[in-house]
Amino acid sequence: MSTNLARQAIDETLIHHTAGVDESLKPKSKEDRTVGPISYMFMWIGDGVNLGNMTLGASLVVAGTATLNIFQTFVAAALAIGIISAFFALNDRLGYRTGVPYVVQLRMSFGMKGSIISSLLRGIPAVIWYGFQSWIGATALNEIVKVIMGGSFDNIVICFVVIQLVQIILSLYGFHAIKWVEILASIVIMLALVYVFGILLTSYREVIAEKWVHAEGSWGLPFFAFVMVFLGNYAAIFLSAADYSRELKPGISDAKRGFLYFSPILIAYGFVLTIGAMLASTTGISNPVKAFAVVVDNPYITVGVSAFIVIGAVAVNMVANIIPPTYVITLLTKMKYKTAVTITGLLALCSFPWVLVQDSSAKGLNMFILIYSAFLGPIVSILLVEYYILRKQKVHVADLYNEDGPFAGFNPCAIIAMLIGAGAAFIKVELGWIIGVFVAGIAYILLTKFAFKDSNFKKGTIFEK
Repeated sequence: MSTNLARQAIDETLIHHTAGVDESLKPKSKEDRTVGPISYMFMWIGDGVNLGNMTLGASLVVAGTATLNIFQTFVAAALAIGIISAFFALNDRLGYRTGVPYVVQLRMSFGMKGSIISSLLRGIPAVIWYGFQSWIGATALNEIVKVIMGGSFDNIVICFVVIQLVQIILSLYGFHAIKWVEILASIVIMLALVYVFGILLTSYREVIAEKWVHAEGSWGLPFFAFVMVFLGNYAAIFLSAADYSRELKPGISDAKRGFLYFSPILIAYGFVLTIGAMLASTTGISNPVKAFAVVVDNPYITVGVSAFIVIGAVAVNMVANIIPPTYVITLLTKMKYKTAVTITGLLALCSFPWVLVQDSSAKGLNMFILIYSAFLGPIVSILLVEYYILRKQKVHVADLYNEDGPFAGFNPCAIIAMLIGAGAAFIKVELGWIIGVFVAGIAYILLTKFAFKDSNFKKGTIFEK
């Protein structure tokens, strides 16, 4: 035990004095972790209650007929959320135990240079979604200001810049700001949704029962495709689970951390999906914003729905779309955290979200999602295989920061396995994520065992000579 403590102390000293590494990328000490279990749960509730997830629920009802009935929907949701929580709890363990962020975790499998490729596959989509969500929020904010000012104001661009500046300022304070934004957002939005749920349940019970609850549905491909869509929504987030778990206070078991993911995602995601399906069943409209206006006949509905969209957009960005690309920029450019998080916000400004929201862009946006999502399953599979099977949860953290150490360069086995998994994912797009997970994991084990026999990346694994 004393030998391990001495080695840990030496490692911490080496990492602390590593040149060119910003403090935000160095392991989080136990003293610096300020997010408690309750705040952590609110963070995932705030992330889950958004318009995108509600639209997913509404997508269950096509041309007035539900593809899944209520029981099938809940089974699919429970199955997907269970898988999501398991992946979260498994992939967050290295970050929780050592305090390293996702971009450093990647070095374990892909190498110092190879991690650049895999980190960009997480960072670039996050920047684009950052801008996309901000533009949606700006559109809603514009509606609020128009109502308040009696129609004398109408400028989405100004609202977009305002929202982006607010998010940049909030993100400068790191997880301290995220924690409070998510608590506020989750409480406000959940109260609003409870109100809407009550209206739907009391005024439209019969039509909801007919169109959704008692629908025939399917246990076939539509059921499993919906599970995959669930997983796809969270694939990027649990891929970078270490970025969140490294902020969580120490002393929480693996099982309890799994509960900290499962319960808030079940509450938020399940509730929002349910309301989305109920709205679509009631109105026949797949756009939740338009459906709200039909169901809640109130002169203040525009302001209420718009406020929901604004808060939801900011909440999602604060959790999913700001921190991961900021760490990528910090890693690649050696910038300080506050500079990098500002650059991230400016890049989102320049991501042309006003083009992405057009109907004519929908096809291209969907293709973009399919392309980058095909790589996310393989990457998380490679990380889990590496940590649990090849290294038996034993990683020398100082090596992850040593540019001349065993993780220098790039690991061809990981790159090839990722490409094989992504290629397999495209064979059956509806089930692509899970296909990519299994194919990439198996390919990585076989490649590590039989190929590139002189690779330094075998050191410390079960295949080390």
